[in-house]
Amino acid sequence: MRPNGRNFDELRNVSIERSFTKNAAGSVLISVGETKVICTATIENDVPRFLRGSGQGWLTAEYGMLPGATTERFDREAARGKQSGRTIEIQRLIGRSLRRCVDLHRLDGTTIYVDCDVIQADGGTRTAAITGGAVAVFDALSAIGRDSAFEGFVGAISVGIVDGVACLDLEYVEDSNADTDMNVVMLNSDAFVEIQGTAEGASFGRDELNALVDLATKGICELQTYQRRVCDSRT
Repeated sequence: MRPNGRNFDELRNVSIERSFTKNAAGSVLISVGETKVICTATIENDVPRFLRGSGQGWLTAEYGMLPGATTERFDREAARGKQSGRTIEIQRLIGRSLRRCVDLHRLDGTTIYVDCDVIQADGGTRTAAITGGAVAVFDALSAIGRDSAFEGFVGAISVGIVDGVACLDLEYVEDSNADTDMNVVMLNSDAFVEIQGTAEGASFGRDELNALVDLATKGICELQTYQRRVCDSRT
């Protein structure tokens, strides 16, 4: 039995509140169980120097955790004057994933900045940021009349082997004790964007790998159905 009584293949409760802030072109509050992330997408009519004259736009992401997001307060990274390796790795993952949402050649001269701020963490913050960020990008493109640049929803979920059982959507107590931990990102439920899998406590075999990927595919399909349903009702 999992700590919260879920079945091994069951997602936590998911909600996405659109237009969460008024100034960003797209903004959402995504809640996945007790994990909550604010994702905002803002538009700038410029591109990085390396893309100028290339005929395409850009999307980049930043990620951070508020000091009170976990049970013990930690200093803001800005106060330390340096981002941690974990933060850099996560925001690069978010950026790579969300760029698959967009046809960059339809965004010539435009950059989308996606900021993901974790206000409460209970496992799966990076996957929640990707899933919520995709909706924020959708809304931002709609706000500037560039709907045609949207390629489809990217969804992400964590899976892992906990006490010998492959489980979907790990909360913190499971993630911190998992023998295998994996994050999976997909576009439109049928194309893999990224798979990150690590043997934390024990190595895993091909059958276990297949079981984890199948679980992730099921979960992401459910997430993307929810993303589409949320975005079908315009705010």
